Amino acid sequence: MTTIAVLGNGRVGGNLATALTRAGHEVTVADRAPGTAADAARTAQIVVNATPGAGSLERLAALREELHGKILVDVSNATTDGPDGLPADLVYPGSSLAEQLQEALPETRVVKTLNTMLFPVMTAPATLTQTPTVFLSGDDPQAKQTVRELLINLGWQPEWITDLGGIQTARATEAAMLFVPHVIRSSGFAPFAISIAR
Repeated sequence: MTTIAVLGNGRVGGNLATALTRAGHEVTVADRAPGTAADAARTAQIVVNATPGAGSLERLAALREELHGKILVDVSNATTDGPDGLPADLVYPGSSLAEQLQEALPETRVVKTLNTMLFPVMTAPATLTQTPTVFLSGDDPQAKQTVRELLINLGWQPEWITDLGGIQTARATEAAMLFVPHVIRSSGFAPFAISIAR
């Protein structure tokens, strides 16, 4: 059992918290109340960033002390919203939220994952009709191994998990978010994921 703090209690955070609890972990969910995120991060072994990506950097940089030595699992995408509320553009073109977080939190081991799919797929990958892929980006191999085990707890088969390499590879998976609004407009809000066919 691992002690996990999920920052963000929207659809993504709530979904992940429920699934991780079901998998046997001790999970705390932090809302936006002052001090709640700091308290949750301080007592957790792993912290999941499920806050809206455009504001994540400022929010998490303020938790530098609480996140010292922790694994930070970043599942957010930093995008601007279009008129219909769907992602329109990247907040950090030529970089990524994950890279910005790692730079702001040098004593924290940032791992990017689960950001290339609609949120229901994060915890129920086997419900798709085709095999999905989930990616890992991060500079610390041990942290990525820990996150890989969490993904398996969430129902991801080991062969569906692709380690892309260092944290800079997150800019590729975050850019994949630009597919999302077009897919939704074309096919509706049905669960889907980016998949690598081999």
